[in-house]
Amino acid sequence: MARFFPLTVTDVVHDTRDAVVVTLKPRDEDREHFNFIQGQYLTLRREFDGEEVRRSYSICSGVDEGVIRVGIKRVKDGLFSSWANDNLVPGTEIDAMPPMGRFYTPLDPEAEKHYLGFAAGSGITPILSIIKSTLSREPKSKFTLVYANRQISSIMFREELEDLKNLYLGRFSVIHILKADAQEIDLFTGRIDEEKIRALFANWVDPKSVDTVFICGPEELMLTISASLRDHGFEDSQIKFELFAASQPTRRRAPVTTESAAPMGETISAVIKLDGASRTIEIARDGRTILDAALEANIDAPYSCKAGICSTCRCKVLEGEVDMAVNHALEDYEVRAGYVLSCQAQPLSDRVVVSFDE
Repeated sequence: MARFFPLTVTDVVHDTRDAVVVTLKPRDEDREHFNFIQGQYLTLRREFDGEEVRRSYSICSGVDEGVIRVGIKRVKDGLFSSWANDNLVPGTEIDAMPPMGRFYTPLDPEAEKHYLGFAAGSGITPILSIIKSTLSREPKSKFTLVYANRQISSIMFREELEDLKNLYLGRFSVIHILKADAQEIDLFTGRIDEEKIRALFANWVDPKSVDTVFICGPEELMLTISASLRDHGFEDSQIKFELFAASQPTRRRAPVTTESAAPMGETISAVIKLDGASRTIEIARDGRTILDAALEANIDAPYSCKAGICSTCRCKVLEGEVDMAVNHALEDYEVRAGYVLSCQAQPLSDRVVVSFDE
């Protein structure tokens, strides 16, 4: 069962004109469910006119701060984000799933590494958690952040980033790139593109000194930066990314198959394993995804974005064959191991068995 727990809003800060930072507190009996790893997110839900809406928002607090904060930037025509920016006040209760996500690397107090982060707009939210947690728990490591925004007034967490620079002198540096506001150095004005990344590595950051790169932003930015990083010798294992918007698949579209895949029929028999129980449902062969079919059958399968981005709906194919239309969340090794995003997975064989418990 996709369990939700009530969280109480204890503080709301309007960080920019169109973004709020919300502090959330679980009940004492639920506190252990909300221990988080830097870079993870919360899935929040609320009903609007009788319809349940779920959205995922990254945690921006560090693991040693003792609080849970999320940053919510208003999205044009965004039902949930607009409500949060206009209506959330201390005392409001909101349902949330426990933290999820794998946008992080393990921290080691003895490590001496150089991390590089690229963020655009609200993409700073999970990276801020990673920065604070890394600098706190790896005292020998350092972090360089390249942060793209339209203008100075739209920079989320601007004061907090400056405070971190002062707190971790010599270990944390920020390079702001502004699209609309001109700066003294041409490199820091405009958009992040291949030319800017080449200049960055030539003049500001030695790519050979960087161990891991974190990227969070829209798809176009992620693709540009990833390609440039590979051109500069970075391995895929060194690059971690998180999208907050998407339009095209960024990983290969490939079926996940087991030896028991059966010939195609008119309907599909699907066994859904969740919370230790199994239930068999019939799915019409009309392009319906495993998640949609499960929800229609009143199976409380976990999900959030339904866009192949967040991985909340991840399950494992134990039998049969399915095809993912979009995959922005799973690594190639996960796909090879049989994992799929149920919101994007369409059964191809006459019978499939999937488990949300793996």
